[in-house]
Amino acid sequence: MNTLSPAKQAQIIAAICEGASIRSTARQAEVSKNTVSRLIRLVAHAVNLYQDRAFRNLNIHRIEADEIWAFCSAKDKNVPEDRQDDPDYGSIWTWIAIDADTKLVPTWHVGDRTGEDCYYFLSDLRRRIRVGNRIQLTTDGLGVYETVVDSLWRNKIDYAVIIKEYGNPPEDEARRYSPATCKSIKKFRICGDPDEGLVSTSYVERQNLTMRMNLRRYTRLTNGFSKKAENHAAATALHFGYYNLVRPHQTLTKRAGRKTTPAMAAGVERHPWTVYDLVGLLDRYEAAA
Repeated sequence: MNTLSPAKQAQIIAAICEGASIRSTARQAEVSKNTVSRLIRLVAHAVNLYQDRAFRNLNIHRIEADEIWAFCSAKDKNVPEDRQDDPDYGSIWTWIAIDADTKLVPTWHVGDRTGEDCYYFLSDLRRRIRVGNRIQLTTDGLGVYETVVDSLWRNKIDYAVIIKEYGNPPEDEARRYSPATCKSIKKFRICGDPDEGLVSTSYVERQNLTMRMNLRRYTRLTNGFSKKAENHAAATALHFGYYNLVRPHQTLTKRAGRKTTPAMAAGVERHPWTVYDLVGLLDRYEAAA
C-alpha cells in the first residue's frame, strides 16, 4: 500500500472499524472500493499475525463461547444449485471466546458450525491459556461442544451449558422485527465444579451485538454482506484487532480509572493502541517477510 499515506490508511481503517461500508469509506477517502478491500485484507493479516503471537500464556480463568451467524453472497435458500458446496455462498459462522473478567477475545474462528470447526476453535483457545490454569467454560447447547471439550480437557475443566428458550416472534405488524422474548433459562453442569452464579453467556452475546453494530457484514437484513469467505474472515479479524487493542472498554475504563482496552486488562499491552499503530503493523510484517 505504498500509494496511500499512513494518514489515509488510518482514515480508511478507522471508518471500517466504526461500522462504515466499503462504498461509503471509499467515497469519504476518495479511493476505489478495491483499494479499501485490499487494505482491509492486508491490515487484517498483519493484525492476525500480531495477536497470534501476543495472545499466549494468558492468565484467564472464565471463558464464555458462542457462535454468530452471517452469510456470504446469498442466504442458504437463495444459493444456486451449482454453488451448494462453494464456501463463498450461504451461511458462515464465527466462533467466539471471550474472557469474562478482562473482556479479551483471545481467539475466534470463521468457518462452519461443525465438530471439526469446534475442535479447531477450542484447541486454539486451550493453547493460549497459561499452563496450569483451570478455567470455567460456559457455552450454549450446541451438541458438538461436549465431545470436543471432553477430548481436549479430560475433566480438567469446569464446564457448564446454558440453554435459553425463546418465544415465537411477535405477530403484531409493528413489532415484526423485534427480537423474540426469552421465556426460560436453564443451566446444566457438564463436568467439573462450575460456579452456577458465573454460568452465563451474557458477555459473549454482548460481543455478538458489538459485531453486528460495527461490522456491516454481520448486520441483520444487510446488503453489505461479503462476496467471499476470505474477505469476511479478514473483516472479522480487523474487528477483533480494533476491539482488543484500540477501543477502550467502558467497564474496564471505569474500573481502572483510565482508558483501558481488553488487551491492557489481560496484561498483554500497557496502553491503548491507535489506528496508526494498527496500520503500522503493515511495515513490521513486510519487514519480517
